[in-house]
Amino acid sequence: MISHNTITMEINFEKMQGLIPAIIQDADTRQVLMLGYMNQEAYDITLKTGKVTFWSRSRQSIWTKGETSGNFLNVVDIKNDCDNDTLLIRVHPVGPVCHTGTDTCWGEKNEYPCTPTTAGENNPLLFLSELQNFIEERHRQMPEGSYTTSLFKDGLNRMAQKVGEEALELVIEAVNGTNERMVYEGSDMLYHLIVLLTSKGMRIEQMAQELMERHNPNWKKH
Repeated sequence: MISHNTITMEINFEKMQGLIPAIIQDADTRQVLMLGYMNQEAYDITLKTGKVTFWSRSRQSIWTKGETSGNFLNVVDIKNDCDNDTLLIRVHPVGPVCHTGTDTCWGEKNEYPCTPTTAGENNPLLFLSELQNFIEERHRQMPEGSYTTSLFKDGLNRMAQKVGEEALELVIEAVNGTNERMVYEGSDMLYHLIVLLTSKGMRIEQMAQELMERHNPNWKKH
């Protein structure tokens, strides 16, 4: 979900003859992934679709990153600089960013791989973001035979029910079970919670942000 403040920004497209640079950064790792250029149309499409879209100077046309490869850049938020002529776009990348197959256009490796099977090997907590990226792709593509697809097809009430069921099983294991089974059931609950969040257009990072705010000594309950 793109930050609401993104939509109200004033951007000076005239300073560079209708183009502005857009720095693309991984929202989770903070790794700079690439640099592209946008005109007003590309910016508007980016806001509308939630996928980073550029003006290609070589093709002289609008270009959505990933339209051929499937390696889209899903927008988290967009910030303007102090001169209103350079954008910082934080994204969740789907696959490698560079056309050469590397994580960044400088041949650098992102902090952790961009595939759900290996993500988070340095910090398992980061895998939750990658897992949601994967679930979001399931939501867009809805492949047949996928359990995640079946949850989305069952609808919001069933997804919410599954979170409750898994939470109850977690409580049962905590009281009368083993630590191993408690981890197992807690993982099920987290997975179904992320599916529910995805269906609502929300991210697991929003939960983390809420907890961060509560950690502030000045935080007051809503």
